[in-house]
Amino acid sequence: MATDHRRSQKKNAKGAFFFFTATLIMWAVSVFFEILFNNRTELLPLVFGFFLYQFSNWVCRNFISRDPLLVNTCVSLLHSSLTSASVVFILVKQLASNGVSELLEHSQLVNATWPWAYSALCVSCGYFAYDQLDMLLYGLYSGWIPSILLHHFILLGCFTLALYRNVTINYLILTLICELHSIFLHVRKVRRMAGIRDGKNKLVKIEWCLNIGTFLLARLLSHVLITVKLVKDASKFEKGVELPLALFGMAGMNLLNVFLGIDLLNAFKKEINRHNSHES
Repeated sequence: MATDHRRSQKKNAKGAFFFFTATLIMWAVSVFFEILFNNRTELLPLVFGFFLYQFSNWVCRNFISRDPLLVNTCVSLLHSSLTSASVVFILVKQLASNGVSELLEHSQLVNATWPWAYSALCVSCGYFAYDQLDMLLYGLYSGWIPSILLHHFILLGCFTLALYRNVTINYLILTLICELHSIFLHVRKVRRMAGIRDGKNKLVKIEWCLNIGTFLLARLLSHVLITVKLVKDASKFEKGVELPLALFGMAGMNLLNVFLGIDLLNAFKKEINRHNSHES
């Protein structure tokens, strides 16, 4: 029985590997076609982002640890930190210049592009391609339809099409506010891999407060508000793929956020229960 279950898991993982590898190859061919044949040199930061995080992977693997999961987590932490800093910088700069009302105006979010926003989105898109490849190469996923691979698949599709058409760039920058929460997700992973799992530890308690707080505000609430904004301004979109693609992407993100929230709650309960059982 257990053997059959393991065989089924391997078969599912193999199916996921081939599907997501094929989509990643198609994505890479598409990007290089745009750069080389359509002379879309503005997409070069995307390639830079991919190699930046691939180089970071090499540095971690050679100087920190050869554990694929730890290396992947460290590079993900670097991405979350850099992306959060970029997004905060872009938004603060825009708020100082134009204020909240103009920042959230429909034409600004859909047709305009804030300074540095296009390059920041390209670099982040390059990271998602790198991370997808790293997870596929080292088998850092499980299940027939792994949520993490599906997450990257949705992001790569939405981000790349937006970059090709140069629309909704600012909307996507707003969605990247969730990387503030990702910082604490990755910090928790590194902390647990380092063997620090004591729920009584003050730093662990602070980390959990920041983890749950940024999940609720920077990820869950921000994505819900962006979805509401899209629905409210639906009539302002021109006919085309922009609105359906944006709604599809946000629906996928909100669904994944629900699953992530459940996982976080279960992890929190498990860690607290372990601490209570040790005390008794």
